[in-house]
Amino acid sequence: MPTIALIALTVVVTLVVVLVIANLTSGEKKIEHKIERLYASDDPQFLRSMGLLLGPPVLGENRFEVLLNGDEIFPSMLEGIRSARASITFETFIYWSGEIGEQIASALSDKARAGVAVHVLLDWVGSSKMDKRYLRMLRDAGADVIQYHKPHWTGLGRMNDRTHRKLLVIDGRIGFTGGVGIAEEWTGHAQDEKHWRDTHFRVEGPAVGQMQAVFMDNWVKSTGNVLHGAQYFPEIEAAGDGLAHMFSSSPSGGSDDMQLMYLMAITAATHSIHLSSAYFVPDKLTINAIVEAARRGVEVRIITPGKRIDTHTVREASRACWGDLLAAGVEIYEYQPTMFHCKLIIVDEYLVSVGSTNFDSRSFKLNDEANLNIYDRDFARRQTAIFYDDVAHAKRITLDEWRRRPLAEKLVDRFVALLDPQL
Repeated sequence: MPTIALIALTVVVTLVVVLVIANLTSGEKKIEHKIERLYASDDPQFLRSMGLLLGPPVLGENRFEVLLNGDEIFPSMLEGIRSARASITFETFIYWSGEIGEQIASALSDKARAGVAVHVLLDWVGSSKMDKRYLRMLRDAGADVIQYHKPHWTGLGRMNDRTHRKLLVIDGRIGFTGGVGIAEEWTGHAQDEKHWRDTHFRVEGPAVGQMQAVFMDNWVKSTGNVLHGAQYFPEIEAAGDGLAHMFSSSPSGGSDDMQLMYLMAITAATHSIHLSSAYFVPDKLTINAIVEAARRGVEVRIITPGKRIDTHTVREASRACWGDLLAAGVEIYEYQPTMFHCKLIIVDEYLVSVGSTNFDSRSFKLNDEANLNIYDRDFARRQTAIFYDDVAHAKRITLDEWRRRPLAEKLVDRFVALLDPQL
């Protein structure tokens, strides 16, 4: 009997170890070597390489609108939902209970009842705080609602693969993406610590078709159902003169695409890099790329959350890796008024990349992510102005101050650095 019990215990332990390994790795080869600097951001080869290596081609004739904080973001999203005539596709990580969650669920339900095809893809973990009444409301109205990677014995190896994408597409013609989740924390205008600072973008033009394709990637994986035709992919007329493309990454394919994009952009930078990052925990390869940029004269400025952050472990892990960056002349700022949830990089006041991606290993290796890259100097200059307005509400951390941080914090830094792949 003891022998049987020992065998059973061995089997259970082995199974647990296999599941842990399966959930902590994507199974793909990772970028291990630095990217050689062959061209600058103003070289036509930069745009060509970004489009070809990241997948979707760069498309023209787009128009973009930046939306700052909930007071601008949610009214625009609700207006888009209420204007829908054919279809609505919506994918998000965070969807919690509250007034804004109720409003969006109600607006989507109204459209489903009116005959609009409504498809909602919610991450199972990210929507765990969602009032289940919203799910019933949507389904009773006729909307298709799927919870991504809800635990099931057939998907035990995918439990750590979460969709972190934030996409809303109306009639295949209007798209929204950025950092915002559906929760009360994102409402308001970052006026206090209970209302977060974030940025979202509204898009019109051919790039919206790529946004729709990114949604379809996970919809097909989750349902096996292919949504197509003019209801989802209409012919899109020119909306402006902006260049852009929407691309994605996931552990099941192209898990390194997001880190590749950042490394290529940083390597091509000539004058400036402005990075807004809610969770800034770069690996050694990325740190080295930023340090090299700073040493060749690129002005690098980074804004991250200060003490008002939803995950203090991430802040400790972030601060642990600032030494080489600060020594190279990188300016790092901690946002003071509230949680800083922006996810945006501006390179040489030319490239603006915004979306769901955090600057950490979880986003680069484990999550399903999506980013919109915009190549437009006038638009980039406007985003740079917004960046400096955020700097005005942030505290700069100097190298001397970082070195003098308390011993207890240094010890914590060493511990949380071990958790880096999961942060």
